[in-house]
Amino acid sequence: MKYFHSIKKIVVLFFLFLFFSCASRKDIVYYQNIDSSQNQEKGSSYEIKLQPDDLLMIIVSAEDPEIAAPFNLKTISVVSIDRQDIQGQQSAQLYLVDAMGNIDFPILGKLKVSGMTRTELLGMLHEKISTYIKNPIVNLRVMNFKVSLQGEVNAPGVYPIVSERVTLIEALSMAKDLTIYGKRNNILIIREVDGVKSYNRVDITNTEFINSPFYYLSQNDVVYVEPNKSRVNGAAVGPNTGVIISVSSLLITLITLIITSSK
Repeated sequence: MKYFHSIKKIVVLFFLFLFFSCASRKDIVYYQNIDSSQNQEKGSSYEIKLQPDDLLMIIVSAEDPEIAAPFNLKTISVVSIDRQDIQGQQSAQLYLVDAMGNIDFPILGKLKVSGMTRTELLGMLHEKISTYIKNPIVNLRVMNFKVSLQGEVNAPGVYPIVSERVTLIEALSMAKDLTIYGKRNNILIIREVDGVKSYNRVDITNTEFINSPFYYLSQNDVVYVEPNKSRVNGAAVGPNTGVIISVSSLLITLITLIITSSK
């Protein structure tokens, strides 16, 4: 009976080691070297660059609305039908940046906008429209800014961005942060610029990532959080847990019978 208890303890310890491997601080904690990092001096603010397939809402206004009207796309009537009613509403048309990076703008014609920031495009439009209108006001917004979060986050999905600037940390927060199984030092960011995809790794345990080109996300970025070894091993062991327990129980029983019969 003494031998049986010893074997049982060994088996229990084995399973505890198998399922509860310890994770170190360096695998979990964010911004680990922040105390030794110097404060970054204020520089130019980050702005996304416009890309093909972006949808832009551009509205030109002036003191006299009739003068500005030719520089705006006409609003269209959108009809929605539900089971009880037919509803109509006015919706502004959007400018689609084509595959060549151009938009067709009223009066001004075809404009190359791909690769420009919002500020740069506003400046160009203001300059061109000022030829026709005194002191025009130009408003511009990117309407399809979104990022996708996948892998070991608590709420994976596609998230629309209301503003035109979002950090990697803000995006992860929208997905309710990483799970305990996410690799914090090897987050993949897939980005497409001018039709060319790039694959980039970010370590959010190191404060230096704040100064990287991927601290701020661009429209349509994909963020993938890779599972750590515990998750991968758990996925392999999980489906076979019942078999392992059954085999272990059988071995314990056989060993117990052998020890008992040898007395």
